[in-house]
Amino acid sequence: MGVLKTLLLVLAVLLVAVGVIWTAQGLGYLEGSSMTGSTTWSIVGPVVAGIGLALGISVVQRGGRS
Repeated sequence: MGVLKTLLLVLAVLLVAVGVIWTAQGLGYLEGSSMTGSTTWSIVGPVVAGIGLALGISVVQRGGRS
């Protein structure tokens, strides 16, 4: 696996994780920050997670091609 592909997959995983965390905070499931219960983060979170998911799928589908 190439270095660029590995970095893109790591970025994709991080985007999905951050998106899930932001969504959970926006919906009030994770407390303890100013983001808790904020509608903005309950919208931005799934968008970021979706971008990460799309990036990950794109990288995996490219397969062995560099």
